[in-house]
Amino acid sequence: MANYTAADVKKLRELTGAGMMDCKKALDEAEGDVDKAVEFLRVKGQKGVAKRESRTASNGAVVARIADGNTSGVLVELKCETDFVAKGDKFTVVADAIALHVDNTDPADTPTLLASEIESGKTVQAYVDEANATLGEKIVLDRFAKFSDGYVATYLHRTSPDLPPQVGVLVELDAGSVSDDAAKAGIAKDVAQHIAAFSPKFLSRDDVPAETVASERRIAEETAREEGKPEQALPKIVEGRVNGFYKENCLLDQPFAKDNKKSVAKVLEEAGVSLKQFARFRVGA
Repeated sequence: MANYTAADVKKLRELTGAGMMDCKKALDEAEGDVDKAVEFLRVKGQKGVAKRESRTASNGAVVARIADGNTSGVLVELKCETDFVAKGDKFTVVADAIALHVDNTDPADTPTLLASEIESGKTVQAYVDEANATLGEKIVLDRFAKFSDGYVATYLHRTSPDLPPQVGVLVELDAGSVSDDAAKAGIAKDVAQHIAAFSPKFLSRDDVPAETVASERRIAEETAREEGKPEQALPKIVEGRVNGFYKENCLLDQPFAKDNKKSVAKVLEEAGVSLKQFARFRVGA
């Protein structure tokens, strides 16, 4: 019998939404390895497994700052335990102060940000710890993004009208020969809203790690065999499913939200711009 615990079964159920017996069978097949068990359930056709893997109960807010002229922008996620704290003015003040500090100091990464001085003699980590004490619950800062090498814009989305934005997107365009600020603002907003809604993981196919593609190809083949597809049809089926993975996860391959007959890449091309990079934060995810 595979070596796993009741906690492993619970974790797998939380990750996938599968039933207890299915989770136990998957862990048996995977010899107790939870990640392999998730793969096993995907192959066996458990619906929505991949989408449920990143769910979390964390609360908080995403805040943004955009420089005049859209020459740079900042996106910060600050997390807390309850929505009561998240929608309070004191929490928002802390989040906005950190975003301003990121904008002013351009830290290389989160550890550098936390170690930097936000007030005289006070690091960002100390500032967050102070907020923990003041607000009475755990406050966490673990990611931010700053772009400053193109036309930068943002979109913030509220999942509930009484909460601060829970989803934030930062995009950086290479506007090329486009001189019309309104046109740049329009396409940037449209693409940012698309990203907020469809949550791509990668900008293009070139950004997908080779090991991820290999894994998706293997899962597609194993799934097709499990479904009883004929051997001679497997290569075409696998290729189709891998292309489906690209269309779901790569922004430039995705059908555009406002016109699903065109890809995002096509819409950008027609607008005369290219997308250099993007960041998408959903609180707790």
